[in-house]
Amino acid sequence: MSKRPTPEPVDPARLPDLARAVIAADRFPRLATVDGEQPRVRPVSPVKTDGFVVYVANLRRYHKTIELERNPRCELCYLSPDHDQVRITGLAEPVTDRALLDEIWRTNPLLRAYLGTPDNPELVVYRIRPTRVRFMREWALDYHEVPLDG
Repeated sequence: MSKRPTPEPVDPARLPDLARAVIAADRFPRLATVDGEQPRVRPVSPVKTDGFVVYVANLRRYHKTIELERNPRCELCYLSPDHDQVRITGLAEPVTDRALLDEIWRTNPLLRAYLGTPDNPELVVYRIRPTRVRFMREWALDYHEVPLDG
């Protein structure tokens, strides 16, 4: 049986940068929502990330839309190629700011290819505002709280 490597110590001052690096490395984080009493997890492809605020596009007919409308509490889990982890716990809210929606639309060719117009009634973009961000180095088995303003 092989011995697991000793994780590199984490400098608390570097936590925001370490967390942002994991976020940048994972194109398809997992989004956890609540469906009644049943958790649901699926990969998503964020359309914009601003610090630890994450924007996720969705279609109104998808079940996660119903889940987030009923209970906006959710969590994103990012994993780096080295298995470092970032978990963003937050609240999802639909984006209504037209300038922000236009910016997201302009910078996302996949949205344009699949939905045709930013006024497509099926499109809903969620802003996930963090209430907690945690970082864990692979094999460390301990999470570090990341400052939200970091």
